[in-house]
Amino acid sequence: MNYPASGASPIAIRRLDPVEAEARIDELADILVDAVEGGASVHFMANVSFDEARRFWRDQIDGLKADHKRLFVADDGTRLVGTVLLMFAQQPNARHRADIGKMLVASSARRQGLGSRLLEVAETAAAEAGRTLLMLDTETGSAGDLLYRRCGWSEIGVVPGHAFKPNGRLAPTTIFYKSLA
Repeated sequence: MNYPASGASPIAIRRLDPVEAEARIDELADILVDAVEGGASVHFMANVSFDEARRFWRDQIDGLKADHKRLFVADDGTRLVGTVLLMFAQQPNARHRADIGKMLVASSARRQGLGSRLLEVAETAAAEAGRTLLMLDTETGSAGDLLYRRCGWSEIGVVPGHAFKPNGRLAPTTIFYKSLA
């Protein structure tokens, strides 16, 4: 399903199927490396290699094939410039939940509202799949933290020293939820 571009941006937000994800793995890796190089705390350390980033995205493909995960991208018509993963909980007692991850926008495409558009599409897809509770975590005080607050997510709490930033310093993480019910 394609989601129309907003009037201000020609960049389309759309779901990437497993076949196209594999074909565009280099673009996905570029976005991840760019985020880490920009200081984003997204599970990788400084100097993450292109091969490591490719491996990460390749590891997501089985989940896309099984429909346990959905990958949405921002596509400017030439290349991919943003990503968000929607990951459905698989436990029998958690079929109402999903997690949001790898919310990334290329540094060259920021400040155009792509983060909120990607998040909105993932939230809509979760609701359409019958998921009523979404969760995520992000570095406290980061651009993501501000985005989630602006988009109506509720803070559960802050875990001090939860994860290393790419530069090797420990940083706190804020855990959020959003009820879609």
